[in-house]
Amino acid sequence: MWDTRYANCNGSLASENTEIAVNIGGVKQVLYADVLNCYPDTRLAELAKHSSDGASDLSELCDDYDARKGEFYFDRDPNIFKCITELYYYGEVHMKKGICPMCFKKEMEFWGVDVDYLDECCRRRLNEVEGELAEIAEKVSAIVNGDENPSASMGKRCQLFLWKLMEKPESSVLARANAILSFLFILLSTVVMCVDTLPELHVYDEGGHEDPTLEYIEIVCIVWFTVEYVLRLASAPNKVRFAFSFMNMVDFLAIMPFYLVLILTHQGTAVTELASVQQAVHALHVMHLARIFKLARHSIGLQMLMHALKSSLKELAMLTVHMGMGIFLFSAVGYAVEQSHPDTLFTSIPQSFWWAIITMTTVGYGDIYPKTTLGRCNTAVSFLCGLITIMLPVHLIMTKFVFLYSKQRLLDIATKHELELLALRSKEKHMARRQKARKPIGPAASVWGGASRVPPSDTYIQLLQDGGRGPPIQICNHN
Repeated sequence: MWDTRYANCNGSLASENTEIAVNIGGVKQVLYADVLNCYPDTRLAELAKHSSDGASDLSELCDDYDARKGEFYFDRDPNIFKCITELYYYGEVHMKKGICPMCFKKEMEFWGVDVDYLDECCRRRLNEVEGELAEIAEKVSAIVNGDENPSASMGKRCQLFLWKLMEKPESSVLARANAILSFLFILLSTVVMCVDTLPELHVYDEGGHEDPTLEYIEIVCIVWFTVEYVLRLASAPNKVRFAFSFMNMVDFLAIMPFYLVLILTHQGTAVTELASVQQAVHALHVMHLARIFKLARHSIGLQMLMHALKSSLKELAMLTVHMGMGIFLFSAVGYAVEQSHPDTLFTSIPQSFWWAIITMTTVGYGDIYPKTTLGRCNTAVSFLCGLITIMLPVHLIMTKFVFLYSKQRLLDIATKHELELLALRSKEKHMARRQKARKPIGPAASVWGGASRVPPSDTYIQLLQDGGRGPPIQICNHN
């Protein structure tokens, strides 16, 4: 039997004639009413109060009561109950490892223990799990509750269909095919942009005309990108937010240079021969590199890397400050010790910045190098300092990236599972309606009625739709 001889809230030992025997999932434990009364709003305190008053009906407080043994039975988890009873003896609750935080929260609600009594570290675990479940609920809500409203107009339904087609690859097979096709066009456009720089492919015929195959492929890709951008813009619920989001600005920069070059080309030879216009055309060609960032839209790894960098701004700032201090320090020292050599390459401190940068970042081009012994010692120290300065923040950033990537993969798998579960329940309801319409006779009705029954979910999440209004959808918690 679990030893419960602890001091009560007044510091005195509990009296033995106030013992309360409880049986939690087959595990018998003895508690003291004086200790339980320290928290009168809890279920155990109510049980102690009613048992001392001699109340006969205790069915609302326990699952069963054995008057002969004087035991109260509860069909609950005994391991979680041990954590719950810590509140009465220590004033706070700790959640053991291996216990589902959501199940623990439900047990706390059953025993009438407020979540505020959770220890800070355990509360963070609970908040993280609740945040993950809310994120899954939002994804499921965007896919399931985004279905066409029969009362909506034809224009709204078409807009919603286009939005799901262009922005939600997991919503349908057609949307996934569109995402794959868009990814292939991005790859094709990138390959054509690289291949177009090969001199061997720029072959002219007798009339001085170049093979237009690559140009035609480029035009087809640009047309696809343009149609895709216009459809996504037309179907966006908030067009201002859509236009100024980072990835959508990248999409715009990927297609805009083509049309600007086309406009400048059609202005005539007098315009295109201007040096400023030629420089602008070359700059626009360089902006074609923006289309490589379109791959981030279809790559979870690139998206997680961007999130990791965004969440590591403090580490990046620390890296920049330390590198800047090291560059200035070792550049000044290198310039000072190298002035005694007649063939020195350190002619000024600003010029020494370049040497310090390539040395501390372990690049080492060798175009600037020290020629004195003190200069070589300074180089060795700057190399080691640069290695340490880069290594520490990079490790933190990569750790965040691995954590975010693993978390995102788990959330995607959980979202996919919830969608499959909702589809199964929808199929079950459809079959039930069909069976009800057929009106089966005899015991076969109950047999077939239970054949496709799915057990109810154990977690309910109110999907954040229309400001929290609307019917809740069951989201199963799998931990």
